[in-house]
Amino acid sequence: MLFAKMTYIGIDPTAGSRPFAYAVLDYQKHLIALGSGSVDDILAFIAGQKQALAAICAPRQPNLGLMKKEAIRQQLSPVPRPGRWENYRVAEYILRKHNIHITPTPHEEKSCPKWMRVGFNFYKRLLGLGYCTYPIENEDFQFIEVYPQACYAVLLGQNPFLKHTLEGKMQRQLLLHDQQVKIPDPMHFFEEITRHRLLSGVLPMEILYTAPELDALIAAFCAWKAHNHPGEVRLIGNIEEGQIFLPLKELKNRY
Repeated sequence: MLFAKMTYIGIDPTAGSRPFAYAVLDYQKHLIALGSGSVDDILAFIAGQKQALAAICAPRQPNLGLMKKEAIRQQLSPVPRPGRWENYRVAEYILRKHNIHITPTPHEEKSCPKWMRVGFNFYKRLLGLGYCTYPIENEDFQFIEVYPQACYAVLLGQNPFLKHTLEGKMQRQLLLHDQQVKIPDPMHFFEEITRHRLLSGVLPMEILYTAPELDALIAAFCAWKAHNHPGEVRLIGNIEEGQIFLPLKELKNRY
């Protein structure tokens, strides 16, 4: 089967100088790998794939100043008020209008936070490996940009709990489990809680994934869905500036 050769890779570089989090799924959504590694380690793994779709949790480049152009602004709904949203990417404006908070990507690279600049460099190195922007027919190596908060929000139908909290991690892992990603059911967390554990202050945290791992996992799931169900997904924003992938076609007005 052709799909069996495809690898779906989610990469979260938002930790900056610390190791990237990554997750790898096969065509049946089995978890092949989950962990963290250096940029060079991850790129070496990516370069060794026969076919791969990589989903990156970072913008590809600074904004191109499109939100300053009246012709672009008039195409948006609602039309931005004069002088507002000018240092955002088009995709970021769209998410904010759906009540999904996202950090804007500045126009000048030097003004971007370190994690964004790390992401810019990662995309450049992916391009150097022969990867191209999804969707291009008959290309074995492609990438998409994802924003984990938005992915979880559209699948949940509401903004999720804060990702570093216990309830936020459980909610995200449960959603992935319900999407048939082959990972542990986080509800087992409660089965492992005993009176002794509570009194001792020892909770079974090993059952739950970390926030960066969960971001990498939703990215890998998005890569899987983009390849296997392209009619059920959506790209928002301007293709020249950088589009953000969402794992559902129809969006609510507000989340």
